[in-house]
Amino acid sequence: MLERPSTTERYTRGLAAAVIAVAGLVLAANVGPARAEEPTPVQGQHGTPITEGTAASGTRAP
Repeated sequence: MLERPSTTERYTRGLAAAVIAVAGLVLAANVGPARAEEPTPVQGQHGTPITEGTAASGTRAP
């Protein structure tokens, strides 16, 4: 017949499983598709014309 593991061993295994589970959840929460950069329009091509009100980084104002 199998021997019962000690209390310390059971708590150690439980704690290790909890740490691994939390680490997995944190990593899964931070994984996601990367945002693609919006292509900046080149002058002379069709697209949004660059005006005074446009930010230098190429983002559009709300």
